[in-house]
Amino acid sequence: MRLFCVFALFCVPLAAQDATKRDTHEMHALHRDSKAYIAMLEDPKRDAYQKPHGVIVALDLKPGEVIADIGAGSGYFSFRFAHHVGPGKVYAVDINPDMILHMNRRIRDLGMTNITTVLAPPDDPLLADASLDRVFICDTWHHVEKQGEYLARLKKMLKPGGQLVMIDFQKRDLPVGPPLEMKIAREDLVRQLGGAGFQLFKEHTFLPYQYFLVFSLK
Repeated sequence: MRLFCVFALFCVPLAAQDATKRDTHEMHALHRDSKAYIAMLEDPKRDAYQKPHGVIVALDLKPGEVIADIGAGSGYFSFRFAHHVGPGKVYAVDINPDMILHMNRRIRDLGMTNITTVLAPPDDPLLADASLDRVFICDTWHHVEKQGEYLARLKKMLKPGGQLVMIDFQKRDLPVGPPLEMKIAREDLVRQLGGAGFQLFKEHTFLPYQYFLVFSLK
């Protein structure tokens, strides 16, 4: 019986480890299958927890604003932003050529003139200094590897008084989002951005699975 209990104690974490590896592998596989990934991003069921209308209202976008949607994916938020900034500009930034192609087709088909896609490397959004009123990063920050360097670039790209908006999954078991070990805890993100010269300006708490933080420059 003692041997069985010891074996069981070791088996539980090993089983959890295997499940975590499997989840991570499935997540990376999904990102490689562009059609499947776009379908997931655009799934109407996503609206139930992502609450895009509520996010737009909370951001209180103004006509003429220039906003960068970093990790824009299929343009889920980029096209919504474009309807609200009017004569402003939305830069839809992504590292995946298939996502850029998908958004370019939509831009053409919708006849939109205030969205520009940017195919960027993982470590640089390729936008001009002091050109942005707002940087918006949703469910993407945990994919950025050189985060310190990336934040330094974002600081230069923001205009005086500009804001950095971060929405990402809470670090707990959730029915949606990446595996637990890929998530960044809210407190860790606030600490990280504080060390990079940003301060928490506002927090919205209506999203069920994500934190929604607005930062300004110190």
